[in-house]
Amino acid sequence: MEGDIRSLITVCLSVLASLCYAYFIVSKIPKGKLRLLSLLPIFSIFVTLPSLFSSILLSGFTALFISWLATFKLALLSFDLGPLVTGRPKSLPIFIIIACLPIKIKQNQQHPYKPPKLPLNFAVKVLGFGLFIGLYDYKELIHPNIFLGVLCCQVFLFIEIVFSLCNSLVKSMVGLEVEQPSDEPYLSTSLQDFWGRRWNLMVTNLLRQIVYKPMKSAAEKVVSRQLSPLPAVVATFVVSGLVHELLFYYVIRASPSWEMTCFFVLHGLCVVVEIGLKSLFSGRWRLHWAVSAPLTVGFVMVTSFWLFFPPLIRAGVIDRVVGEIKFFFELVREKIPPFNATMLKNL
Repeated sequence: MEGDIRSLITVCLSVLASLCYAYFIVSKIPKGKLRLLSLLPIFSIFVTLPSLFSSILLSGFTALFISWLATFKLALLSFDLGPLVTGRPKSLPIFIIIACLPIKIKQNQQHPYKPPKLPLNFAVKVLGFGLFIGLYDYKELIHPNIFLGVLCCQVFLFIEIVFSLCNSLVKSMVGLEVEQPSDEPYLSTSLQDFWGRRWNLMVTNLLRQIVYKPMKSAAEKVVSRQLSPLPAVVATFVVSGLVHELLFYYVIRASPSWEMTCFFVLHGLCVVVEIGLKSLFSGRWRLHWAVSAPLTVGFVMVTSFWLFFPPLIRAGVIDRVVGEIKFFFELVREKIPPFNATMLKNL
């Protein structure tokens, strides 16, 4: 624990120093390859930071927020693209916040708030996540497939809670309006709808800018404009799979099994098939949402059972994450008793 605290201080100072360098020096260099080369020292630092932690949660958050997302945002900054450029000028604190946290700032209220179709507010998500954590103590009594379904719900709720907390923190600290982290992915009517418009929208937007659009432009020089999105989609999912493989390498600290990459490549190919079928039928025939939504969510869950969760379960990652979450809540309950009572009243 003490080692991780020291590592956390080291990581925070390293990130702050790197982003100050990017803000004061790199951003003044003409956009293009020279600016990108000037960022290589930061990229090399960011890649090493997650390995400083023994905690899975700290290592995972650092890998996601810094090694992946902050690196992608800075790479886009090299060409005057992405969230670090949109809406300039920015103060140093806001620059650091946008670089470090998984948020997407609203621009000119382009996407007004839509109330969710299902009443899953933040309190309900926290309560549901707590119930799933409690169920984990009885996993030996639960059918393996049902247990994997519980894991899917846990992952969704955990990411929603963490990203929503980041959004609330930004809004309370600097008053910025931010986009919702996702748009009810459990209501997706196709894989294209799930990955492109509903699940983890901030990450989706980054991948669209840094992989999809450049690959689509490059593909248009080789194939027709109608076919150019297809290789761009596959390339985007391949990059996503490789990055996820790297994230879980930080967590597992073992050679990759490539199941994670296969999961995303499979979904990329299925999205390509979807696009082809939609183009073929040209809207003349569509499945009713009551059929397409369960099929979509079911396909995501089944392929997760097959390829996404097995490497994590084999490495004991799920057990350790649940243990760390329980330790955190126990620490909060013991050290800050009033917090627990206040939280329950708010719920």
